[in-house]
Amino acid sequence: MRGCAAAIVLALSGWALEAPAASQPAALFTDQTAGLGLALDTSAACWVDFDNDGWVDLCAGGAVWRNNAGQRFTRLADVGTVVAADFDNDGFVDRFSWTALRLYRNIAGTSLEEVSLPEMPACVSRGACWGDLNGDGFVDLYVGGYEDWDNDITYPDMILTNRGGTAFELTWSETRYRARGVTACDFDEDGDLDIYVSNYRLQPNLLWLNDGSGVFTDVAPERNAAATSPGFDGGHSIGAAWGDFDGDGHMDLFAGNFAHQDDRGDQPKSRFLRSLGPDGAWRFDDLGTCGVFYQESYATPAAGDYDNDGDLDLYLTTVYGIASFNRPNFPVLYRNDGGFAFADATASAGLAEQPPTYQAAWADYDNDGDLDLATGGKLYRNETTGSHWLKVRLEGDVPRVNRSAIGAQVRVRMDGQVLTRQVEAGTGEGNQNDLVLHFGLGNRAAPVNVEVRWPDGTVQTRDAVAPDQTLHISQEGPHGGDRA
Repeated sequence: MRGCAAAIVLALSGWALEAPAASQPAALFTDQTAGLGLALDTSAACWVDFDNDGWVDLCAGGAVWRNNAGQRFTRLADVGTVVAADFDNDGFVDRFSWTALRLYRNIAGTSLEEVSLPEMPACVSRGACWGDLNGDGFVDLYVGGYEDWDNDITYPDMILTNRGGTAFELTWSETRYRARGVTACDFDEDGDLDIYVSNYRLQPNLLWLNDGSGVFTDVAPERNAAATSPGFDGGHSIGAAWGDFDGDGHMDLFAGNFAHQDDRGDQPKSRFLRSLGPDGAWRFDDLGTCGVFYQESYATPAAGDYDNDGDLDLYLTTVYGIASFNRPNFPVLYRNDGGFAFADATASAGLAEQPPTYQAAWADYDNDGDLDLATGGKLYRNETTGSHWLKVRLEGDVPRVNRSAIGAQVRVRMDGQVLTRQVEAGTGEGNQNDLVLHFGLGNRAAPVNVEVRWPDGTVQTRDAVAPDQTLHISQEGPHGGDRA
């Protein structure tokens, strides 16, 4: 499929999976920040279950906020802005502050203690991601290096390799470009995590291809993933988000580009890069904007199915509010209408005129089956009703797969249609969606089939899974440790 086609209706045994259908209830977001006891700033947000109680907690505004059964949040600790994964495989998710370059171990869901990191070169970072980069069953860190503009300093990207959950080693650093966002995905489905780096200052983005041992080669030019336009080496990319936006089972990419207008014409705009899959040698088809209208100061994207209709929508923040020249630059919620056609749903969803922010992260904080949104220093509850859903929580079998299952991909299959999500720890510019994967199922009440592709190459399936539940799947046990 070439270009941004009109919405495609996918018939599934009499059930239509389509975003704009009038039969789907309108989604509405309501600001619950004050009532939940939260006090947030507009910096990046990270959702993760800190104490394993089944209620996802929030790291934002520099603090860890415990979710008390969806009714109230309690401030626990100050750790800076973080991405989170279980680096020591003890069953509790730890935190890395990319603002402070500090690592915090989770002590049984009760407290955090700082863990020593190796000596590193001076670095100012705007984002990082976790992932098992060398296949040893422990998650490593890729840290993006940014800049000191005033002093003309470019800081290095770095890889911190996890040595058995007890220490980290700086195994690579390179001063190349100015990274804003870092996010990982096994885009070529060969069993190892690759990394996409969003670079600023009209520089090309990087697509680091992993050879399986944690050695990377930039293949962005040959795979058509640099997210730029003719006449430019690259764009002002701030963040990117992986997601299967067209439901073909392969992971696509959205790059969010800040774009000035200059004497060469418009700088490279935000764009969708559609995976061509194995038949296309894992290259990307640059589809352009696909309905993402021009604003100068787009920043960090977050992909999630907010209306539970089965396809991934997109929330995209901005750096400016009202820009110079009196042009509005507000964050936008884009509804996926199928066929890479995206429509502005911001006002109808109750999210109009959000403030400038780098904060955008999805999670179902109240466990009602729809995705809520942290953005602009506020937490918005999703009031969608009437649609079915499924959530999948994975646990890796140590030492084969990291406990957080970072890098695993889950596919929900329904009569020829496939919905794909991945477990990721880092998206956009320094944000993180919940590790629990969310699938909207629209008005489909019938059971679905679930397939898990673990990072070690093993595959598990669950057939005839009933919707409207959180399915826990552990890699352990004679039946994969599956439990509802």
